[in-house]
Order: sequence, then C-alpha cells, then structure tokens
Amino acid sequence: MRQSRSDGYPEFAAARAGHLYRSACLLTGGDTHLAEDLVQETLGRVYLRWGRVSRADNPAGYAQTVLTRTFLAHQRRHSSRRERATDVLPEVPDPGTAGDAPLRLTLVDALGRLSAKDRAVVVLRYWEDRSIEETAAVMNTSSAAVRTRCVRALARLRTLLGGALSEYATP
Repeated sequence: MRQSRSDGYPEFAAARAGHLYRSACLLTGGDTHLAEDLVQETLGRVYLRWGRVSRADNPAGYAQTVLTRTFLAHQRRHSSRRERATDVLPEVPDPGTAGDAPLRLTLVDALGRLSAKDRAVVVLRYWEDRSIEETAAVMNTSSAAVRTRCVRALARLRTLLGGALSEYATP
C-alpha cells in the first residue's frame, strides 16, 4: 500500500516551522515577511516530496537545505532590489528575553549587512551547527570554499560589530 503524501506531514510541519522561521529570519537579516515567505515555500516544496522525504534519515535536515537553497535562489533573483524598511518598529520581544533584545537586534543588523552567501554560511555553521562538509553540500560548493567564506564572513562581522558588542559584555 502506497503511503499518502500527507501521512505525518502536518506533525512534521508544525514541529519544524518555528525552527525554520528562526533560521529564515537570520538568513534574511531580520526581514520577517520574507522569512515567512521562505518558510511557506520551503514547507510547500517538502510537502510535494513528502513521500520520499518522510522515509529519509533526516527530514529536518532536508527541510533546512531546501530553506537555504530557496533563500539563495531568492537573493539571486532579487539582487537588484535592496529596499529595507527602517521606520517600522521591531516586534515586541518575550518578557523573558527582553534583556538581550538590543544584542539580538545588533547581531541581526550585522548579519543583514553580509552578502547572501556569507550569511548562509554563518547561519548554517554557527546557528544550525553544521559541519563544513554539510554546509558545502547544502550550498553546492566545496569544503574549501566554505572555509574561506566562513573566515571572511566572520572577519566582516567583527568589522561591522566593532565595539558594539563590548557594551553587552558582562564584567
């Protein structure tokens, strides 16, 4: 008997949507609307292949790979459009995380200033905690290219952040 495309998919989507959204927010440099669109497109693509994906060893990893590739494809298509609204206030944080909100905003702003590929490498390596080889596979590039891009992206982040993080350091 053939497995239905929707067997287990709603549970998977509900369980992974939050994590995918947080990753998408980092990839987009805090653009929550684009992040929502990327997650929706990712979940749609996963649903279309759910029969095969559900039998794979790591459906969550597959979904993360689809998210990253969807983001990179979007950046290639829309590289000439770089509008970013600045007069919109950020969403109200949870009371439990209000103390680190300025730090989060500073980091998201710095991530937003990186190129799309640099941002993807940083998110995959340090947010998703993926190996160099896994990151290379997701981005369809070599391990050496990931290492090089990672070093350059971190150096750029250090330059962008400068002393901005020192005010958050605890004595």
